[in-house]
Amino acid sequence: MGIHGSLSSDQLNFFNTQGYLVMESFSSLEEIESMRKRMDDLLDEFDPSTTSTIFSTKTHQHATNDYFFESAEKISFFFEEKAFDEDGNLKQPKKLSINKVGHALDELDPVFKKFSRSDKLSGLLLSLGYKKPVIIQSMYIFKQPGIGGEVVPHQDNSFLYTEPSTCTGLWLALEDATLVNGCLWAIPGSHKNGLVRRFIRDENGVHFDKPSPSYDQKDFVPVEVKAGSLVVIHGDLIHQSFENRSSQSRHAYSLHVVDTDGCRWAQDNWIRRKVDPEPIYG
Repeated sequence: MGIHGSLSSDQLNFFNTQGYLVMESFSSLEEIESMRKRMDDLLDEFDPSTTSTIFSTKTHQHATNDYFFESAEKISFFFEEKAFDEDGNLKQPKKLSINKVGHALDELDPVFKKFSRSDKLSGLLLSLGYKKPVIIQSMYIFKQPGIGGEVVPHQDNSFLYTEPSTCTGLWLALEDATLVNGCLWAIPGSHKNGLVRRFIRDENGVHFDKPSPSYDQKDFVPVEVKAGSLVVIHGDLIHQSFENRSSQSRHAYSLHVVDTDGCRWAQDNWIRRKVDPEPIYG
C-alpha cells in the first residue's frame, strides 16, 4: 500500500486521553491557498437565486428539505441564519452570506479531492486504526465575519453513526482560528462517556432521539489554531463554537471519516447515499 502510520505514541496517547489532537502545520500555505481560491471560484459560479436554504445547528430547519438531503452526493450551498433581511433579501454579498458548502467536495472537486486523499491523511487514519475508511461528508465552513453562526455542543457520532461507532472529524484551519473569530471549544476527555444521543431520519423527518444535556461552559477549553493546523476530533467528543462577531472570517475544511470494515452504516442516519463512497484505502 505504501502508506505508513504517521502519529507518534505521544500524539496517540493525547488523542486517546483528551479526545482531540492538534497537528500544527499539517497543510502548507500552497495547499491552503489552492483550496481557498477554488472555493472562491465555486462561489463565483453559484447563483444564490437557486436556493435559500439556511444552515443552523440550533433549529436544524435545513434538515427538512430535499436540497439538504441530496447534498450528501453534491456540492451544495447553505446560507447563514442572519444572511437575509425581513424581506428575504441578502444583507451582504453572497460570498459573505454562505455558512458552508457541502457535502461531497472530496469526491466531486479535484482540488479538495487531492487533499482529502493525500498520503498524509491516509497515514493519519492508519495510525488511528482505520482498515477501510471512507469520507462520509466534507464541507467548507466560512464562519462569516459578524454573522458566523454558533455551533451548539454536539458529538459527530450523533449524525454519522456506525455500529460500532467509528466517526472521526478532521478539521483543517484555512485561516487562524481564535477566541475572537469563533474557534472550536471542547470538553477534554468527554469522549470517554460515550454517545449521548443520535440524530435520526425516519418517516417523521429528522430529529434527535433524546433532548440535549446541559453542559457547564467552564468544562470547555478553547482550541485556538493557526492556519494549516489540523484538529483531529473523536466522534464522541463534546465540542462547539460560538458566533463570530469579529470582522475576520474563520474558514475551515472539515471531513468526517467512518470505517467500513467490521462495522455497519446505520440506515436511519440522515445521509442515505445512492452510491457508496470509494474507500481511501483498504
